[in-house]
Amino acid sequence: MTNPFIPLPRTTLDLRSGTLIMGVVNVTPDSFSDGGVHFDTQVAVNSAIRMFESGAHIVDVGGESTRPGSLPIDLDEELRRTVPVIREIRRLMPDGVISIDTRRSEVARAAVDEGAQIINDVSGFRDDSRSIDVARESGAAVVVMHMLGKPRTMQKDIKYQSFPGDIYDFLEERIRTLEDRGISADKIIIDPGIGFGKTFDQNLVLINRLDFFSPLGKPILLGAARKAFLGAILDEPVASRRDQGTAAVCVAAVLRGANIVRAHDVPSVVQACKVADAVLREKVGL
Repeated sequence: MTNPFIPLPRTTLDLRSGTLIMGVVNVTPDSFSDGGVHFDTQVAVNSAIRMFESGAHIVDVGGESTRPGSLPIDLDEELRRTVPVIREIRRLMPDGVISIDTRRSEVARAAVDEGAQIINDVSGFRDDSRSIDVARESGAAVVVMHMLGKPRTMQKDIKYQSFPGDIYDFLEERIRTLEDRGISADKIIIDPGIGFGKTFDQNLVLINRLDFFSPLGKPILLGAARKAFLGAILDEPVASRRDQGTAAVCVAAVLRGANIVRAHDVPSVVQACKVADAVLREKVGL
């Protein structure tokens, strides 16, 4: 059974209150989802504040694009993009829960020093395992995600021996490694990695079978916002026009066991998840 509480350094996330919404702020010039609109520090900060005010429980700040085909950026550039944003969000919204989306331990450490309470690593803490030490020492929670290969190549040769069994095995091994390295069991969140080395149909399989991962006993995060498979379903090539589709897939994910969902357009997903939560509990008041 999944523990309903996720302890963080300065607060605790309570899954009993309903689905948690993670707002996404990509401080990049080449994000697939927002065309680099948040590349300006103040714009990114303002957007994060609006997300919190609209009902986001977490804001996830990332400085490196991990869209299919993307290349890594320099460490100094990733720090330059993310640290000032996190610092200013914390100053303006001291109670807001900030997550850092990074594959580098140096960025993770700088982020938690500025107030981030969650480390979200799309590599599953494989690219730089020192991030595990940062999480242990800081008390930050962690999101461990499945990705097939690297962002540059993950969509080029998609092969699994067993699907979704291979993803289950990967997450199980990563959980064991994290716990063996001193990460408290109740601080681990899992993410099957929608769009990270999966075909469009495999993405749908994962969403429809999220409860397959329930025996791992960890909160499940679903990151499907504005992704390409939604564009294929909706015949909508422009990512920023996929927000209604995002709300729909978030509802489907919640009904299949998601505890946290990512969103660029927070208000629409907040409303959608409130309805899904009410249906699950067969009760209007949550």
